[in-house]
Amino acid sequence: MLSSNNQNKLERIVRENQFEHAVHYLKESVRQGIRLSKKKIETYNEIGSSRIGGDPDLPASVEWPVDSGGTPMTFLAQLRLSELTHQDEEALLPVKGILYFFVGVDEPAYGIEHKVIYVPEDKLQEAKRLRSPEVTALEREFTGYRVSARSTMEPPNYGYVDYEMVEDDEHEYEQYEELCFELNDGNSNDLAVMFGYPSTQHGDCEYEAALHLLTGKQYNYSTDSALEQITDHFKGDSDRAKQEVGDTLLLLALDSDQEVGFCWWDAGELQFYIRKEDLLAGNFANTYCSLYSS
Repeated sequence: MLSSNNQNKLERIVRENQFEHAVHYLKESVRQGIRLSKKKIETYNEIGSSRIGGDPDLPASVEWPVDSGGTPMTFLAQLRLSELTHQDEEALLPVKGILYFFVGVDEPAYGIEHKVIYVPEDKLQEAKRLRSPEVTALEREFTGYRVSARSTMEPPNYGYVDYEMVEDDEHEYEQYEELCFELNDGNSNDLAVMFGYPSTQHGDCEYEAALHLLTGKQYNYSTDSALEQITDHFKGDSDRAKQEVGDTLLLLALDSDQEVGFCWWDAGELQFYIRKEDLLAGNFANTYCSLYSS
């Protein structure tokens, strides 16, 4: 749910772009997000800052995660939660500590091996830069960038938007894209987003993630089938099943970026999902990772 300030901002931008016909739809569908933008190349002069790529700062008590074959996973990001607190308008994240993201081989594009690690603040005193093993799952090195966070409004993208609600005789989808860019303060340095809409063509990512997180089953590209299986998991409670899908959140989406060295298949996006219940409990042991590429 948008804050009152963002609701006012949304109404103003909608009015300035003459999209009043879609204002109610946007109020209901816009998500409160956090965007992460490249700030500068990481120098590692400061331990524990938010960064994407490069090497992590880990306490000795945290072992570098390995995949099912015993190969070290590839480090992707560390997010200092105290740097995100003021941007997290829905108070979903823990207020302190660091989240670390690692990934295994990114094939196939679903059910990708990965690890999300949460280290509380009191465990970070011993953290220090830990250089990546010579060989990791992706066999690639990424340039580390310090990142800054900002709170954003995230309208539905092309995979999720109801075209009938935003298009009319005077407005085409290209104009809606311009509106979206203004709503989320689009930035060429944007590298990642939290709690927004994942890039996709079909708008069904939450069904895939929820099905796996709750049942361990593979998605067969049918939302009806996925919802039926989730309903069975909850012993016929269809309302609970629908709520679970709605409460499956995009924890982090990492875009392809030439400077960092990220290239997810054909310049796609790597996505991590979590159940809202687990997120609020600070439980990052049950997450899902997939990849979208056009």
